[in-house]
Amino acid sequence: MQQAPHIVVVGSANTDMIVSLERLPRPGETLLGGTFLSAAGGKGANQAVAASRAGGRVSLVARLGADALGDDALKGYLHDGIDVTQISRDRRAATGVALIFVARNGENSIAVAGGANGRLSPQHIGKSRSTIAAADVLLMQLETPLNAVQAAARIAAAKGAIVILNPAPARRLPSGLLRHVSILTPNETEAQVLTDVKINGLATLERAALRLRRRGVRTVILTLGARGAYVSSEEFTALIPGFKVKAVDATAAGDVFNGALAVALGEGQPLHEAVRFANAAAAISVTRRGAQPSVPTRRQIVALTRNRI
Repeated sequence: MQQAPHIVVVGSANTDMIVSLERLPRPGETLLGGTFLSAAGGKGANQAVAASRAGGRVSLVARLGADALGDDALKGYLHDGIDVTQISRDRRAATGVALIFVARNGENSIAVAGGANGRLSPQHIGKSRSTIAAADVLLMQLETPLNAVQAAARIAAAKGAIVILNPAPARRLPSGLLRHVSILTPNETEAQVLTDVKINGLATLERAALRLRRRGVRTVILTLGARGAYVSSEEFTALIPGFKVKAVDATAAGDVFNGALAVALGEGQPLHEAVRFANAAAAISVTRRGAQPSVPTRRQIVALTRNRI
């Protein structure tokens, strides 16, 4: 039996405080009648949980506060079979917290207090060098300092690993980092920030993707929500359709997509099949509330890919 791919995730770990409402509040407005849920979150941790449940052997490189929220987060990662030996604790900063409003139609609005996430440094990455160097796939986002992301990318790229960067939250990125990235996975907003191309159709998707590939990225996958994902690589360019579901909360859909994608590519699945697998995982996640509580298992992902054309 083939060993599961080793996925190393470098990134953020938060606790999500979620209020579900009929609609999102306007500036200065107070809305009553919402329901509350607390759940483990953070883009890095979400992606690690998604990769683990999709079938990967996952190591998480992150930083938590030395507090009760951090203790609870560690328990959750261990429950999901994630290697937590590369998670450090910070006595000067609290575990990150995200405050999330979710509307009835699935739209969300999020504010994040990064806490210990902002203190993940290149020195911490250096201490995790052997773990990162042993990865089949390195998966990262931008909720931790950019210099730590760059340090991890250099280590993994030098060893020939697949390096996936989910450029969220959106920000400009140096070409020196992009040259180490195998696959970049922006959504439409993030692609526009990175390229100055206003996304409003297929032609603009390709224009944005080509701009990013000219800066050194080998493959660009633009995630389009319910429409699926647009892939631009040397081998092919295509829109891989999504799966039709009734969305209730899109909070972690992008993270679930990236975690599942990392596993599929680590297994050696062809790119178009890996994206379809990731589309299915993301589709299941939006039918459930919460970040990590919404993450599907591999069996559930495979079932959706087999039942829907």
